[in-house]
This record gives sequence, C-alpha cells and structure tokens, in this order.
Amino acid sequence: MHQLMSDRFRGFLPVVVDVETGGFNSETDALLEIGAVTLSIDDEGILRPDCNIFHSVIPFEGSNIEQAALDITGIDPNDPYRIALDEEEVLNLFFQEIRDATKEARCSRAVLVGHNAHFDLGFLNSAAKRNNIKQSPFHSFSCFDTATLGGLAYGQTVLAKACKAADIEFDNSEAHSALYDAERTAELFCKVVNKWGELGGWD
Repeated sequence: MHQLMSDRFRGFLPVVVDVETGGFNSETDALLEIGAVTLSIDDEGILRPDCNIFHSVIPFEGSNIEQAALDITGIDPNDPYRIALDEEEVLNLFFQEIRDATKEARCSRAVLVGHNAHFDLGFLNSAAKRNNIKQSPFHSFSCFDTATLGGLAYGQTVLAKACKAADIEFDNSEAHSALYDAERTAELFCKVVNKWGELGGWD
C-alpha cells in the first residue's frame, strides 16, 4: 500500500530550506538567496528529494550586508546576472510554490527542515513580517534540524562533515550556495529518516 507523506509527519510536508544572508541578524541583515527541496515518499515508504526551488533576492531597503558574509557565500548583490527579485515578490512566489507542494502531498501545512533550522526559519519569518505577509505555509516555530539529527546519527553537526560521514558527496567549493546546501541537507535528512525506518523506528 502506498504510504502518504501526511501519514508520516503528522500531516506536515517537510521542505528543506537554506537561506544565504548578509549576516546573522534576521531583523537587520539582508536575505540574498532562498534554496529549497521538497520531499516525497515512494511506494516502498522511502523518503526522497523531489523538486528544487531557487530564488535570488534583492536586499531590502536599508538592510545590512557584512562583507565577511559575502566573502563566505561569494554572492555579489549588485551582479545583474543574479536575476534577483524584490523580497516581497520572492516570498509570495516561494510561499505559493510551497502551498502547491503541500496540497499535492495532501498535507495540512509545511514544516521547515534545515541545518541549524531556526536560522533559516527566523529569516523567513522576519522577511514575511517585514513585507506584511500574514500567512506563511510553514509552521511558525517547529522545524527539523539536521545539525541535531546529524549529530545523533553520525556524530557530526557540521553539514560537510555529517555528509561525509553519511557517504553523501559534498563539494566545499559549491557550499554556501542556497540551493546546493539545501540539496545536501535534503539528502542527509532523507538518509537519517530512512535509516531510522530500517531500524524499525516506525513500528
């Protein structure tokens, strides 16, 4: 019998999200990129990455951008080839994409999966508040954190090290791109969840 995603996670659709930003303060620092991976369950009940989503964001007016953050991410906010959109437009597009995926999976809402997930969720929540977007498809405070899960399953809390321990390919030269990090985080989350299932964790 085909298992529904809504049966697995209390009616929530896990969506892996990574944001790249101009710093660590979600209230003052720019949101620069959003990368996301939706997940699906196959006929054997195996959780797998499904669809990729990516948006470049124009820094909101008056936002702070630390040069140290740009040095890490390699993002040039002024690069015309970024094809970036205003923060409000990106959020409305992104949230609709997540609502569509949630409806398709027959789930009631989405729950964010991230590496140090409250960082990513905090930036999404702050951006939504800043743009007067009242309804986010994501649970407002609950999330799945692969830093914690990686520490539990593989003894590693750093994404690159947890992926290596899980035999997931990780290219440090590609890291700190929102979509690349979201893709690797999705693989890590799926591997931990599927291993737990193999060990009888769903019984």
